[in-house]
Amino acid sequence: MTATAFITHKDCWLHEMGPYHPECADRLSAINDRLIAAGLDLFLAFHDAPVATVEQLARAHPREHVESMLANVPESGIRHLDPDTAVCPDSMKAAVRAAGAGILAVDLVMSKAVENAFCAVRPPGHHAEKAKAMGFCFFNNVAVAAHHAMAEHGLERVAIIDFDVHHGNGTEDIFSDDPRVLMASIFQHPFYPYSGTDNPAPNMINVPVPAGTRGDVFRQIVADTWLPALRAHKPQLIVISAGFDSHYEDDMGSLGLVEADYIWVTEQLRALATEHAEGRIVSILEGGYALSSLARSVVAHIKAMADI
Repeated sequence: MTATAFITHKDCWLHEMGPYHPECADRLSAINDRLIAAGLDLFLAFHDAPVATVEQLARAHPREHVESMLANVPESGIRHLDPDTAVCPDSMKAAVRAAGAGILAVDLVMSKAVENAFCAVRPPGHHAEKAKAMGFCFFNNVAVAAHHAMAEHGLERVAIIDFDVHHGNGTEDIFSDDPRVLMASIFQHPFYPYSGTDNPAPNMINVPVPAGTRGDVFRQIVADTWLPALRAHKPQLIVISAGFDSHYEDDMGSLGLVEADYIWVTEQLRALATEHAEGRIVSILEGGYALSSLARSVVAHIKAMADI
């Protein structure tokens, strides 16, 4: 079988939050171009993301919130939900595909059609709280995927890994004190959204790091803090909030990771997934706004997932 699935959808290009907004469709185009230039398209199983249903979204968010988000889009133009986050007429078309990609990825890895999957989707999701859209995010894609794995496939233990430069406050809000889910994250602090450090629940392995932190410190944190907690949890599935704005070229943050660091952490997670989860990994795009470093980092991450 093809080891790795690549899941996206043309609707993910339709979401627009205004000119010069960093979370733009060019992000997906840059990834696709780099993927083809690297010859990776020959080694991947390509899938169109389905539409996530209200029922699937409502596992992570209150149903009334989901229905309000889906219905409350402008007929034309752009309407801001907060200074950073806006909707256009097609935003929810993209949002339900982004969440649906994670659902399909879970189904593919659980059925052994592939070993792992990467979802090249937007809008991102890890800032979306139970009942609040924020930080470029509308629905929490990784939370929807994790809930789907537990509800539809009977998994009892899931791990969520988040190496975005920003703390995944939404994912923490959804899974705090849920012993089925262990979340391990690293994030720049103090920094948006200014969360993750105030008495996190026991299932939250939050590691705040100062601006300027580079790969050697990141790798030490993974080895000394993440991996022991993950091995103790014995996840049956690993879901990654794959944010690449922690790259040193990305001026959205001030961390100093490079492609080699993403390769290394992906290899560590693959080994852990082989040990506990029959190799099952679902990785979903979050941040990453410098187009060149984003595309290079995603390709490096996928190569490590596919063992190419």
